[in-house]
Amino acid sequence: MSDDELLDQRLCDLDLELDESPLRGRLDRLADELAERGLRFRPYAWLSTDWFTPDRSNGFAVPFYLAHPRLQRLEHRLMLEVEGGTQDWCMRIMRHEAAHAIDNAYRLHWKKSWREVFGRFSQNYDAAYSPDPMSREYVQNLPYWYAQSHPAEDWAETFAVWLASGNRWRKRYVGWPALEKLEYVDELMRTIADQPVARRTRAVDEPLRSVRMTLREYYERKQAHYSDESRPAFDGQLRRLFTVDAHDRRPTAASFLRKHRSRLVRHVSAVTGQTAYLVDHVIVEMARRGRTLGLHLKSSSSDTLLDVGIMVTALTMQFLHGGHPRYHR
Repeated sequence: MSDDELLDQRLCDLDLELDESPLRGRLDRLADELAERGLRFRPYAWLSTDWFTPDRSNGFAVPFYLAHPRLQRLEHRLMLEVEGGTQDWCMRIMRHEAAHAIDNAYRLHWKKSWREVFGRFSQNYDAAYSPDPMSREYVQNLPYWYAQSHPAEDWAETFAVWLASGNRWRKRYVGWPALEKLEYVDELMRTIADQPVARRTRAVDEPLRSVRMTLREYYERKQAHYSDESRPAFDGQLRRLFTVDAHDRRPTAASFLRKHRSRLVRHVSAVTGQTAYLVDHVIVEMARRGRTLGLHLKSSSSDTLLDVGIMVTALTMQFLHGGHPRYHR
């Protein structure tokens, strides 16, 4: 199929099977890691539209595009990246989701000790959070300094690091306040290792077979979500970096941003952990406003590129959202 033909397919008609995809090997690796830790718990998984773990579920959803290389290529073309597309990235997210599932299965956040370490699970997810990249009170597993978004995510990130690193976390986080959280997870997992789960369920939420939208509709909604988030008011910042004085025929702000667009997207996405698609839309919007305002370079290209990189980083940091549905629901 061409991309256009593929986009007209409904998600429920894709005929994908998780067990017949590369995801099976990664889920088996997750099970092996849990077994190595002495845990009898094994989360189940199903294909859906995104990463998420529903409340009260002992399993988690995995995005459908990871089940086939053709769909991964389409995801990359339309979203500029494939979340979980590498084995390392995928395993980091799976460990995180397994943490939510084991929390549900054993009702861990009901424990007084859990609340004393991580905080109140019932705390509302803020519309956005402002992480401290230098904080040592939280482990680092997923992008966005995600552990700082909510106690439930702090738990999931801490568990993911504990599960992945054997005992290396003791050395990696020595001197960090986060080490106490890792030690708590280590102790808590020892206490439940051989216990049967408190809540048994095989329920699934939004399985792929029930999603009747087409791939085209799926990507239109997904792109619109990030496009809506990437429109800050930044005329003032642009005027500080560029000038309306064009007598020396220096490049326009729009042409400069278009020229360095790919480089800026790669760099800012890597630094902030934000999606490449959202960063790209910030830069596209900057170029659009620069063209509307008639702005040109007023400094050297190298100096301007550095200043623009700082500006785009600061702008995209405004869109760090707590409780992102891809990691918890």
